[in-house]
Amino acid sequence: MINKNENRVLPQAPAWLRPGDKVVIMSPASTPVRAHVEGAVCVLGEWGFKVEVSEATFDRWHMYAGGPDARTEELLKHLLDPEVKAIFASRGGYGSSQLLCRIDPDVLRQNPKWIIGYSDISALHSAQLCAGNMSIHACMNGALARGGANDKLNLMLRDALTGNLKGHTVPGHKYNTPGTASGILMGGNMYVLSQIAGSRDYDCLERDNLQGKDIILFIEDVGESFERVNSMLSQLYLRGVMKHVKGLILGRFTDYKPRWDYEDMNDMLHDTLTGLGIDVPTCYDFPVGHDETWNYPMIEGHPVTLAVDSKEVTLTFNH
Repeated sequence: MINKNENRVLPQAPAWLRPGDKVVIMSPASTPVRAHVEGAVCVLGEWGFKVEVSEATFDRWHMYAGGPDARTEELLKHLLDPEVKAIFASRGGYGSSQLLCRIDPDVLRQNPKWIIGYSDISALHSAQLCAGNMSIHACMNGALARGGANDKLNLMLRDALTGNLKGHTVPGHKYNTPGTASGILMGGNMYVLSQIAGSRDYDCLERDNLQGKDIILFIEDVGESFERVNSMLSQLYLRGVMKHVKGLILGRFTDYKPRWDYEDMNDMLHDTLTGLGIDVPTCYDFPVGHDETWNYPMIEGHPVTLAVDSKEVTLTFNH
């Protein structure tokens, strides 16, 4: 019998997109703003892709874009369509994790294609990594529509989709821990990753899935209190995740109220990591998170090198 985990050691890139490829916009989580989807269709079309908007994209069911079975059916339809080369989440919100237990991991494994999004879409990225596929943590329809086809940030996404891997260089931060480290890029929204913790088929940070891997971990969140972020960081440590982390990327944490005499979230994160004895190259306030004007595309599952010093940080996608 083949151990499915053997296929997960090094995630592989689905086919890089080329002009004329078919891509689909769909809603695995919450319902998007129609104007955002229409704008994204224009941008993706200008980039040369054949764009389809999934039939149920604007459905509503409570806080979701349809019930979990309906959203799963839509996702499976596009995963199984050999003409579809990439699936763009229309937005995040809530509900992506509901789809995981309804999708056989073999479907992802046997039908590799790009999934693009962030926030709640972190659940799908994690499942992709477990299935041995790379996935792209990046802005969604709102940012595409607002920026247009020639926006600097949007062009970063186009480059990532087409295999033009330029990497990212950003300013340093006073709390940075200098050093250089290499590993597999993994991460996303802290809260969403905590929702699926412990699932061997869908949690990319689960103990068995990390065996034999060095990782560069990135995390971000929105609207979470100091207490919850502190607890989720401690959870990563207690799960043994940090034993595999060779470099740490702390993205932007937004929409919170400072507490306990900390200056901001970075101040609290630095204090907590120091207390846990985490001593790996670490950068703070990296441009990944819910600020869509500063949310760089991250190719999850790709080998990377993180170089950190006090003046600048460089993340290189290794060939």
